[in-house]
Amino acid sequence: MLLEAFSEMVTKRIQELTSRQAGVIGQVADIMADTAVAGGSLFVFGCSHSGLLAQDIYYRAGGLMLVNLIAGPGMDLTQDPPLLTSDMERLPGLAARILAHTALQTGDLLLVISTSGRNAVPVEMAEEARERGARVVAMTSLAYATAVTSHAPSGRRLHEVADFVLDNGAPVGDAALNVPGVEAPMGPLSSITGTFLLHALCALTALRLAERGIAAPVFLSGNLDGGREYNEAMFRRHHAQIHYPHR
Repeated sequence: MLLEAFSEMVTKRIQELTSRQAGVIGQVADIMADTAVAGGSLFVFGCSHSGLLAQDIYYRAGGLMLVNLIAGPGMDLTQDPPLLTSDMERLPGLAARILAHTALQTGDLLLVISTSGRNAVPVEMAEEARERGARVVAMTSLAYATAVTSHAPSGRRLHEVADFVLDNGAPVGDAALNVPGVEAPMGPLSSITGTFLLHALCALTALRLAERGIAAPVFLSGNLDGGREYNEAMFRRHHAQIHYPHR
């Protein structure tokens, strides 16, 4: 019964998100396509588990090659001890230092992911990017973010500093599954709904480009025959908008 209950919860939540946010998802896909056509670059950033979501649309089979990952020191889960990541993402001023070592500039687009939307680094990442003239898309939980106060010096939360907001539909605290005999809830939803929203967004962006007669650069699996050669050709064709190392 527990498996079925969780499956039903996830399916219902994704259906609700699809219905409620189809308009804004389509609008953001339009903006991403516009950015790519104009020669701008697409970037994504997240801390800790939100960083795992950012990595999931970066450099992977079926993923949009134009997505560039911004990584922050000490904020991914390879950090030992992992508790340090919680301190790092609350550190004021770090976002500006990270962005100073990226290629993000006016005319680009940055997608910032933070389920709680309250920590200093993602909030300041969005604020700094907008000051540079980039458009900012936030992916957050509005239920969660509106229930907590901000750790950022500005006192603002991520959804309050972005140009566009995607709501991942996660509840306050993220976990949503009550397991009999277990005190704390389990089954965090942000990873499941977030992955769905991000890959749907990338697919819609590719569709928008195709509708303009532009073949979107999408990774083939390097484990398919000819996959590496195909990817290298796409790298060469779009090198000006791809900022991670390649041959």
